[in-house]
Amino acid sequence: MSNTSARAVGWLPYIVAATFFMEYLDTTVIATALPQMAHSFGVGPNGLSLGVTAYMLALAIFIPASGWVADRCGSRTVFFGAVVTFTLASMLCGVSQNLGEFVAARVLQGIGGAMMVPVGRMIVVRSTEKSRLMQAISTITWPAIAAPVVGPPVGGFITTYASWRWIFLLNVPFGIAVLVAIATIVPNLRGEQRRPLDVVGLVLSGASLTAILYGAELASQPGENPWRAAAIVAAGIVVGAIAFVHAKRHPTPLVDVSTLKIPTFSVTVVTGSITRIGIGAAPYLMPLLFQIGFGLSAFNAGLLLLASALGNLGMKALTTRILERWGFRLVAMVDVAIAGISMIACGLLTPDVPLAIVLIVVFVYGVTRSMQFSTLATLAYADVAQPQMSAASTLWSAAAQMTNGLGIAFGALALRVAASFHGETSGHMFTLDDFRLAFLGAGVLTLLSVWGYAQMARDAGQNVGGGSRRQRV
Repeated sequence: MSNTSARAVGWLPYIVAATFFMEYLDTTVIATALPQMAHSFGVGPNGLSLGVTAYMLALAIFIPASGWVADRCGSRTVFFGAVVTFTLASMLCGVSQNLGEFVAARVLQGIGGAMMVPVGRMIVVRSTEKSRLMQAISTITWPAIAAPVVGPPVGGFITTYASWRWIFLLNVPFGIAVLVAIATIVPNLRGEQRRPLDVVGLVLSGASLTAILYGAELASQPGENPWRAAAIVAAGIVVGAIAFVHAKRHPTPLVDVSTLKIPTFSVTVVTGSITRIGIGAAPYLMPLLFQIGFGLSAFNAGLLLLASALGNLGMKALTTRILERWGFRLVAMVDVAIAGISMIACGLLTPDVPLAIVLIVVFVYGVTRSMQFSTLATLAYADVAQPQMSAASTLWSAAAQMTNGLGIAFGALALRVAASFHGETSGHMFTLDDFRLAFLGAGVLTLLSVWGYAQMARDAGQNVGGGSRRQRV
């Protein structure tokens, strides 16, 4: 590889990370803008949830097809088109004059995001040597880690001091700059074989993700029946099981589950999903704890969450060194144990606890969340061969999107179940005791995944440098 091409490949993770940040920030920042948007459109706040749901459903339907489309049309072509679609849709969201226009723009934005994230990840893992993969994955992972905690305060600031429309319009110049970088740097990779489209697999996988994400969205809405939401999620899981059986039997499945035979990839999808559901409940529970339990405003609650963001970003610089020194297995086990304990500790916080203690607990959660997500994202591709990269990227993206939604659903359901234990049946009034039980449930679920990581080989991830320094000692 020439010096010029090597430098170009070195920029790939940053280009992809920029697009990821656009997508993840939009997903999280919109929550704080819903009241102002509802006022602009002349509808109730609950009416705006349709825009959130429409975006997630578009993601669910099109993510499974992303790998097949990239293999057929070329990764740069699809990635460029996805960023164009996402940027144009962002502009349309920003200039929407009514709910119908906004929902249509969000569907278009979801289609762009569904192609942008998995194809961007695929480009990075296909173009990066194994020895440099750990650093590359760490770079593209930080937007997903930081956005859920940075989004609420950013959204609160924009809607308070400007207009909700800027949440979407700011993506336009950002997207144009990224498009220039994609056109000049990103390679146009294609699959080695032209596979026919697995239509049945597309329908089954899309239906499964749609039900799971829609159920998760219902679970997060205060006025909805949590058991109805849980039933929809359960139905999605059943359809997902049918899709899994179909993929195993199909000669050219849309979602190739044969990658699950790779131990390091399998543990990040299966055990990693349990981890992501448990850890993913906290970004839903924490803002509610600080607003309802502590009596803080939405903006001040968001400021407290910045301690988690600092932990997320601060850990990024140390992730590679820690994995090189201690290896994936030990790091995953110890880190997820600390993450579970920190979440249980979050439930023990009260308004009387000194601010410094609150910030330390939130900071530790942010550190461990960052470390665990980076560990899983890097380990996933440690032993995946180049021909399977597209399939692995698609399956990983689908699992990540699904479990992020399930994390929200789990947090909402745990909180409402806790409230019912204390005699609250309406699902609208929560106490500190309710949050204590909800965080306990999320923390215990997170701790359960320690067992899965303990089954890993001691040298797992050595292909990408995990534990390399330790092995030489």
